[in-house]
Amino acid sequence: MKCSALIHDNRCSQSAHSIVHDNRMFAERAFYCLNATQVEARRTDEKKPKGASGNQMYQFFVEPSQIQGNRIVITGSDVNHIKNVLRMKPGEEIAVSNGTDGKEYRCGIEELLEEEVICTLRFIKEDGLELPARVTFFQGLPKADKMEFIVQKLVELGAYRIVPVALKRSVVHLDEKKAKARQARWQSIAEAAAKQSKRRIVPEVGAVCTLKEALEQTKQMDLKLIPYELSEGMMRTRKLIESAAPGQEIGVFIGPEGGFEEAEVELAMQSGFMPVTLGKRILRTETAGLTVMAWLMYQLEDSGIS
Repeated sequence: MKCSALIHDNRCSQSAHSIVHDNRMFAERAFYCLNATQVEARRTDEKKPKGASGNQMYQFFVEPSQIQGNRIVITGSDVNHIKNVLRMKPGEEIAVSNGTDGKEYRCGIEELLEEEVICTLRFIKEDGLELPARVTFFQGLPKADKMEFIVQKLVELGAYRIVPVALKRSVVHLDEKKAKARQARWQSIAEAAAKQSKRRIVPEVGAVCTLKEALEQTKQMDLKLIPYELSEGMMRTRKLIESAAPGQEIGVFIGPEGGFEEAEVELAMQSGFMPVTLGKRILRTETAGLTVMAWLMYQLEDSGIS
């Protein structure tokens, strides 16, 4: 009997020990799985762009025809960006602009379809983020990487339109096929910069043109400026910048890396362009345009009208 009892007690002890061991293993596995899930959740949250849940307002551009009453349809590459990069969900709010009327359409995501994102308009915001004058830059054609930089920064600063111009000292010469491809590339950079800087319009990057074609586009402009290294008198330049006013059409002509030829400056002056100085130092082509745009931005926004 004693032996049987001992065997029974030993088996019970082993069984109890086995149960405790199994429970401990189960608990450890459960803890591991829970911890792994939390770590993965943190990784996923870190990968998700900050603000996708509402802290940051993302902006997208659509064609005017895609805004139909209270229904807004987003198509193209933005669909993948919303679904798979930002990982946004129905109910989240985004900003939409049609690139023309200067308005921001705040809307909520309703459906995420294969090739469309369907949104419902919540309200329209008119905040006057655009400059009260339209500034067009005629940029002497520089090297490709410099032109991309120029387009990006001019859009951020508020330029309305950018026109690349092939001048005699331009180091880059594009055939028709390459010119169209570059224009498409520059336009995509302009759109990306407009999104980043919360512009209400996407500035147009025009086709590469000649000096004569560029000057034809300036006939109706109110103020025309051409920075030129041989120009003198900062006081005169300051007065010209200060004459920029809301409602004007303003044109700025910037030379390429090699600068303008005197004959080109003379033709521009005959078309109403006024030479200005950017100081005693010689600026690179990618610096000159940004300097003028920054001056004009300050002058126009300081006018108190937007």
